Amino acid sequence: MSPPPRTVVPDRHSMIIAGRAVPAWSGEWLTTYDPSTGEPLAEVPRGAAADVDAAVTSAHQAYRAPEWSRRKPHERARALARLGRLLLDDVDQLAMLETLDSGKPISQGKRDVELAARYFEYYAGICDKIEGSHLPLDAEHMAVTTKEPYGVVGVIVPWNAPLNQAARAAAPALTVGNAVVLKPAEETPLTAVRLGKLALEAGLPPGILNVVTGLGEEAGQALVEHPLVRRISFTGSVETGRLVAKTAADRIVPVGLELGGKSANIIFPDADMDAVAASVLRTMTHNAGQICSAATRLLVHADALDDVLDRIATALAKVTVGPGMRDPMLGPLISQTQLDRVLGYIDIGTQEGAATVTGGSRYTDDDLVRGYFVQPTVFTDVSPNMRIANEEIFGPVVCVLPFTTDDEALEIANGTDYGLAAGVYTRDIGRALALSRRLEAGQVFINEYQAGGVETPFGGYKHSGWGREKGLAAIDHYSQLKTTIIRL
Repeated sequence: MSPPPRTVVPDRHSMIIAGRAVPAWSGEWLTTYDPSTGEPLAEVPRGAAADVDAAVTSAHQAYRAPEWSRRKPHERARALARLGRLLLDDVDQLAMLETLDSGKPISQGKRDVELAARYFEYYAGICDKIEGSHLPLDAEHMAVTTKEPYGVVGVIVPWNAPLNQAARAAAPALTVGNAVVLKPAEETPLTAVRLGKLALEAGLPPGILNVVTGLGEEAGQALVEHPLVRRISFTGSVETGRLVAKTAADRIVPVGLELGGKSANIIFPDADMDAVAASVLRTMTHNAGQICSAATRLLVHADALDDVLDRIATALAKVTVGPGMRDPMLGPLISQTQLDRVLGYIDIGTQEGAATVTGGSRYTDDDLVRGYFVQPTVFTDVSPNMRIANEEIFGPVVCVLPFTTDDEALEIANGTDYGLAAGVYTRDIGRALALSRRLEAGQVFINEYQAGGVETPFGGYKHSGWGREKGLAAIDHYSQLKTTIIRL
């Protein structure tokens, strides 16, 4: 196997506050690591409460100034569109940073950069099209509604798609006229810092998009608690999301939560089995399975079970593995902590009585053993009450559960605390739509899992979260409605 291309990453990256690249007030730094090797990659400031206060104060001042919230909508649109173009112009550098920081294959890193640019393009086109309504009352009165910004929005994103998810929240929040303070995950902060710099180049006023790096329990908590933050967007685990929601509730601050998933993909005998195999392969290899909406439960009709398992085994036998810069199909998990978690769940599955069709352990090849690589693992003989069928593993692990009737499939699919996404594969569109109406999930994919794009609202039912990102729905998510009643 050839060595990855030589890459150069600056040793240190600063935060972006009030239009300036700055270190942490404490002078402390955090080290990020390359998941492909476990070796140190770069350093970022260890931001804490003082840095968050500086960032939020700067954002509040920038929001209140006429340069942004009172700027004409088409002028905001031009700045956001320029930011989208700058992301595309910088795609190679950003993809390299994303790949080295997160471990994902470079082609996936490039797609994430392109998707981040698309968010700014899409919402730039909406800036001057945000409309209210006229409410007829009587001959002496009329009422109108307007959508207005909150002010400072705190955005906390996880490590699995750092640039994509930063853009997903920041673009609609800025479109409405908010200012944003972005806190990336401590494992993957590099592209967020780069985004903050490009925002200034695009013409966003200093302070409108600040980036504070640091630990969740320090910088993240300070951001959620800050009195000038008027809305919070959090993407991450249910456990942390619950803490964020409690803090926000104490402050009477609205919060959007995009949390975990244990999504089901329901396969009927008349399905396009080539599409099914491709879907499972994508679920297990894309970002090493570290995707909240991944279809990690495969519900297969008993009549199709053997065919589906054979196709999955054949597909997975062709998977290439390696450091992200080599652009394999499967890269490493994000960290030693995540590797231990995934391997722990594989052990749990075995102890619970599930059988492995493929995988089941860590890669031990000489050029992979230093990184956090785990084999794609498929479990059969899984019952719905097993932990591996109910708890989010967040790795390349899929559980196969058989069913015989539509009602049984629905009972299994809806039988977890999560409800982020679901899939149905069948040529019977009537059956698919009937199931879609009864599935407890924020998104349902029919005959192609994870279809859609920036335009399609995304969010969960139950423990998978509150609110919606993406599409026009995000405009409502990041704005508050004002009703004005006029006596004529």
